[in-house]
Parts: sequence; structure tokens; C-alpha cells
Amino acid sequence: MGIWKVFTSILILNLFWSKPISSNSLSSAELSEIPTNFLNYAKKPELVKWMVDVRRRIHENPELGFEEFETSKLIRNELDKMGIAYKHPIAVTGVVGMIGTGKPPFVAIRADMDALAMQESVEWEHKSKAPGKMHACGHDAHVAMLLGAAKILQDHRHELKGTVILVFQPAEEGAGGAKKMVEDGVLDNIDAIFGLHVSADLPIGSVASRAGALLAGCGFFEAVISGKGGHAAIPQHTIDPIVAASSVIVSLQHLVSREADPLDSQVVTVGKFQGGGAFNVIPDSVTIGGTFRAFSTESFKQLKKRIEEVIKAQAAVQRCHATVDFHPENKIFFPVTANNKVLHKHFENVAGDMLGTANVKNMQPLMGSEDFSFYSEVIPAYFSFIGMKNETLGEFPSVHSPYFTINEDVLPYGAALHASLASRYLLEFESKSHIFDEKIRDEL
Repeated sequence: MGIWKVFTSILILNLFWSKPISSNSLSSAELSEIPTNFLNYAKKPELVKWMVDVRRRIHENPELGFEEFETSKLIRNELDKMGIAYKHPIAVTGVVGMIGTGKPPFVAIRADMDALAMQESVEWEHKSKAPGKMHACGHDAHVAMLLGAAKILQDHRHELKGTVILVFQPAEEGAGGAKKMVEDGVLDNIDAIFGLHVSADLPIGSVASRAGALLAGCGFFEAVISGKGGHAAIPQHTIDPIVAASSVIVSLQHLVSREADPLDSQVVTVGKFQGGGAFNVIPDSVTIGGTFRAFSTESFKQLKKRIEEVIKAQAAVQRCHATVDFHPENKIFFPVTANNKVLHKHFENVAGDMLGTANVKNMQPLMGSEDFSFYSEVIPAYFSFIGMKNETLGEFPSVHSPYFTINEDVLPYGAALHASLASRYLLEFESKSHIFDEKIRDEL
């Protein structure tokens, strides 16, 4: 209980020291100045240098999902230096900090911490020191930007009308860290949450998103198709699982081309085919695996149902038997990442004030997935992409490439956007919290 006494004491002191300003006391011109002021603040050389250093330290020591112990320790050390209260551990390695009054409204900003299981191929001073592990999706930059936002907000904490929750989340890459964070109560009493992701396709100083479905729901499947092996020269004495698996794969493609509404984007992809090891031997079994994606819950459920039916039926046509597993290697389903329409307008206003309306792009949905979707299932949520493309620096490889790199010029933009979205939300939105008696938030 000791840590909670300290945590509550800090919040009580904040209540006495802070003098939250009312949105009614600010003109629209004054509100619009907040993002530009925060961006100028984030671009201070000393703050940029600090964010770059944080990002590089994380990049050198990548950790996989639910193993981000050193990354979590680094985050906590930086929060300690800033005097920001936090709770740890949440969802094994997660950290949740708090800035502001400790009272409603509560708004959250999130960064993911985990790396990918791949070998870095970029030769530079801060290359990964962990063999077979690499920050190839920008999560190191995401953490640095959220810490930068924490610095901005902490230095302006007396101007916050409410409380900003900092969510440092583990295990985004397939393990569903966001789901675990939700289960551990991170979203309790929070009105809205924002997240962002770096993009090599957008120019530096620009952002992109959309209202509604942004990223697809994602599932995985693995099937074992069993037959009867034997010599390739006498197939009549065998039951060939390779032929059966081939028929399955072709039929799975028909689920999208022949059964799905052409206006309802869906994908079924088989990326795994394992079976046999000799040129003249028909194996006893074949294993195939893949992913399926859709932009609605109904379409997703229908795809899942039909994938199992097709695999089993096509295997049976070829006299084989099939078993289907929708959670191979403990993979979980990701829901659709859907952006709240009201928050979309908020995002356009804030980002437009910071970057100019011409640099706020409306994008088409992507078939990629994000476990930020678990947040958007529970509360109003908003996810966006922030550009880091610079033609003078050459082409940036796509995410999940062993050659992926970060344009570190993006760091102040991300930090300022995080801070601006959160602070403006507190000023412009009335609380929807169910803590109607406005008790101090002494638990997360």
C-alpha cells in the first residue's frame, strides 16, 4: 500500500498547485496556438537531443513482447526524473503514468514498446545488440515521442484541465498487449485514447487518418491435412495431402473473389506450406497456414467460418482429413481498428492548427492490423499515422524490413501531436467519466 499512498499524495498536491484553465476562458485563436506552441517547445535542441538519445538506447536493446523489462525500466527512470507518477507493472512490463489534476476528464495517449524477432541489416552506430531482435516497426520512436509528450505536458501541467494518462504498452506485435492492458483495467474511467504510428510513405510534417474503419480485423489459421504417404511412382497406393492442400489453397481464394461483396474489402492469404522432404516420396501430411482480414465483425466471422469449412471439405474430396487451428503459436484475433468520428474532427482541428490543414491527409483504410483495436472496442479511440519521409534522405524501407530506419526528425512532431491532442481534449470536451463524484484517481 505504500506506493499508493505516495501516488495519492502526489495527486492531492497537484490539486492544490494546479490551476486548470477553463476552455471558456480561451478564445479559438488561443486554443489554436497550443499545438504550434507545443511543436516549438518540442523542437528545442535539448529536448530533441534527449528524445533521440532515448530512441537510440531503446533501439540498441530491442525486446520482444512481454519481455520489455529493460525498456520498461528505462521509461520508469525517465518518468522519475520528470517527477511523473506511474504504476508498474501492468500487463507484465507495461507502465502507466499520470499528469495533471488527478480528476476528470481523463484522456490517454499510448505508445507500444516491443520489437520484432528479426536480424537488423542496417549498419550504424546504434545497431541492435540483441541477435535476432530488431525495432523494425518504429516502436522505439513511439516510446521516445510519448516520453517527449510527457515532458511537454509535465512542464505545462498547471494548464491542464483534467488528467492525461500515459500508456506504455507491451507486446503489440501479435501477442495482443493492448488486450492484456484492457483486462488489467487501464481504460477504467478514461474517456478517450489516442495512438500514432510513424509512416515512411508520408512526408515529414504531415499526418494521415480517417473516421471509421482504419485498419482491418486480423486472424490467423493453421491446418494439418493428413493423408497416406508412399512412393511417388505409385500414387494409386497413397492418399496425397499435397494435392489436397493445393486444392484447399485455390478454393480459399474463391472466398474473396466469389463470395465476398466486392465493396467489402477482405483478404485470405496462405503464407505457409510445409510438407515432404524428398522428390520421390509423397508425405503423410502437409501443414498450411495463413491470415485473413476484413473491415467488419460480420465479414470477419463469416470468413473464419468458411475457411474452416473449405479446408475440411476440400481435404475430404481428396480422401484426406484436416484439422484447423485458429490460434497457432498462441496468436490472437485483432478486431477492426475504428476511429471515433468526433475524435476525427478533433484530430483534424488540432493537427491542422499544428501543421496546416494541407498537411492533414484523409487516407484510405489499410489491410494492416493494430492491437490498438482492443482500445477502440471499449472507449472512443483514435489512431493516426505521422510522416517521416524526406526525399533528401533517400527512400525509407517499409516497416518489418530488416533495413527499416527512422528519420529522427519525426520525434518532435509526434511528441507535440500527442501532447496537443491530449491537452486540447481536456479543454474542449466535457468528462464522460462514470466517476461522477470526481474522486481523485489513485488507481489506474
